[in-house]
Amino acid sequence: MIKIRIKHDNKIINQIQIIGHAEYDEYGKDIVCAAVSSIVIVTVNAIMKIDQECIEYTNSDDLIINIKKHTEITDLLIQNMLDLLKELEEQYAENIKFEN
Repeated sequence: MIKIRIKHDNKIINQIQIIGHAEYDEYGKDIVCAAVSSIVIVTVNAIMKIDQECIEYTNSDDLIINIKKHTEITDLLIQNMLDLLKELEEQYAENIKFEN
């Protein structure tokens, strides 16, 4: 299961962790993992094109996005990413889950 953890400070998102594998299908054929990857990569690339100082990320087995500078567009893109991931969670509840 993919687990998504959001760290806040006074309702401001400072970090997003995306951990695990959806296990919807075998590696390389998993549409849930592909959807999550696409959503996140498009968002991270868009933010980095606008302002490389807004976020830092590490992508090993887990993906960790640290939001370093909040701007209107960065926060909007991050919120859009989270909304899309929540829609996936509704459709594939056995494969993706937001955790507190």
